[in-house]
Amino acid sequence: MEKQVLILATTNDFLLKFERENVKLLQSMGYRVHYAANLHEPGYISDGDRIREMGVMVHHIDIARSPYLLGDNRRALSQLLTLVRRWDIRAIHCHTPVGGLLGRLAGRFSPLKPVVVYTAHGFHFYRGAPLFNRLAFYPVEWELARHTDILVVINQEDWLAARKLPLPRDGKVFRLPGVGLDREVFSPLPPQEREVLRKDLGLSPGELFLLSIGELNLNKNHQVVLEALSILKRRPGGLSRIRYGICGEGFARPRLEREIRDRGLDGTVTLYGYRPDVPRLLGCADATVFPSRREGLGMAGLESLAMGVPVLAADNRGTREYMVHGKNGLIYPWDDPAGFARGIALLRGMDPHRREELSRRCVDSVAPFDRTKARTAMKAVYREMDRKVRERHGGETLGERAHGLP
Repeated sequence: MEKQVLILATTNDFLLKFERENVKLLQSMGYRVHYAANLHEPGYISDGDRIREMGVMVHHIDIARSPYLLGDNRRALSQLLTLVRRWDIRAIHCHTPVGGLLGRLAGRFSPLKPVVVYTAHGFHFYRGAPLFNRLAFYPVEWELARHTDILVVINQEDWLAARKLPLPRDGKVFRLPGVGLDREVFSPLPPQEREVLRKDLGLSPGELFLLSIGELNLNKNHQVVLEALSILKRRPGGLSRIRYGICGEGFARPRLEREIRDRGLDGTVTLYGYRPDVPRLLGCADATVFPSRREGLGMAGLESLAMGVPVLAADNRGTREYMVHGKNGLIYPWDDPAGFARGIALLRGMDPHRREELSRRCVDSVAPFDRTKARTAMKAVYREMDRKVRERHGGETLGERAHGLP
């Protein structure tokens, strides 16, 4: 009988953004892939049909992004347990904090005992996190680790923390170079194409075009960039030859719109909203600004570097994996608007020769994160998962095992 595996995340767009290669890998190993997420999450484009075209069975559950929406998440857990039982799920690969919570609870309480893989895209009890995070999230992760057969992390800091968690006796921890960077999609634009695209965006020759890409929420910390621009506005030269674009949607958009207006930055800052042409926009940028308070790794930064675009980044455990100050960009504390202002001024004053040299180094710096390396690492994870499935369930179906059928 065909083996069934479930990929679980909070929002429906997660699979198409990050799990395409994993779906192909699981299918090549003989698994029928299911995907469960909240297909009705506001602010996200419904991708159900595109996911089904990949041969994936799509299931809606009422999972909420906030762990504090107990009613929704309790209902989602019940739906998840039903889904596992109905489709004879042998393994669950869960992502996102609430997905990791519910997926591991499903593994704990389902009589079918599926093998559980959890990819932590960044623990909330990171170094320098608020005390509340360590008091609230660390004990939860400690307990859930007991029901995690395979734990996957994507940075050194989380790797060290994961090795201290009480996984089952045969549990394993893997460290991956993220979800893998597609360097065919993200590669430097030819100069002529770049020039045409910049003109389409209304950029003048010689203007410094800064770009941020990501969800509009407090963690992405766009406010520090607005503060930095306000600092520069008060200095000689002001904001001449500077444009800043922000791509993405999210609950913080009204707050950003208000702050842009109140700071008098309307002529400098543009909110582009959701854009399907991110690689083309990146290729037009002179630098990307990646000011997040925390990141597990940060694909937006890696994608920028792959296109030869330097990154003005906040110092966090994710950016430390690939950023070197002065080599492929500039790094400042996430709460240092004066630092970001210095960085923007340095980029504005950089001569063309130095800019070309920096661009070459950006491209070279992302080689360890290529998707071929991520795929090789993920193969090892799924081989271990498959071994555990066969060891736990043998040749019988999970339904037969759970119900004692011959």
